[in-house]
Amino acid sequence: MRKLIPAVGLLALAGCEIPSEFLQRMETQSKYEYYEASEFWADGRSMRAPPEGSIPREAKVGNPGMTTGRINGALVSAIPVPVDKRVLLLGQKKYGIVCAQCHGVLGDGNSIVAENMGLRLPPSLLDLSSKPVGHFYAAINEGYGVMPSFSGELDTEERWAVVAYVRALQAARGTRAGAEQPLPQENR
Repeated sequence: MRKLIPAVGLLALAGCEIPSEFLQRMETQSKYEYYEASEFWADGRSMRAPPEGSIPREAKVGNPGMTTGRINGALVSAIPVPVDKRVLLLGQKKYGIVCAQCHGVLGDGNSIVAENMGLRLPPSLLDLSSKPVGHFYAAINEGYGVMPSFSGELDTEERWAVVAYVRALQAARGTRAGAEQPLPQENR
């Protein structure tokens, strides 16, 4: 009995005659085309200017150093958020989820994924300590080489937290176990 219900429904729909103008009414309705003159608006144009004060969604707003890792095209050299224990713990967590698969848990580029990469191995982040912090942020935000952008996985705060954690990994590289290390001092 249940198998019969869909068959009856299809049979009923097959008998319906829906006029094509009903299905295509949006294509055939009257509307203005681009740059067409209009008698409705006082200025005679059909295309409207954006409202005063509106911002296009493609526009970069706010502090460009914070959102892109660059100011006037130059990579920023200071982390623009205060670096504290909470930020470093967030950076450690997000690094472990997003970055460690390729760059290794220690940031040295040693990982199972890296061992199986055929094109180009991920670099050791520890060897890049001379790069400004904007380099790491821009790489996370835009991608770098064969590394894709992770801007969809990490928001702005999380990206900077990962950068702070990478700096902490770099600072800890030559440190003996148990030695006290200050937080990265790049948060001016």
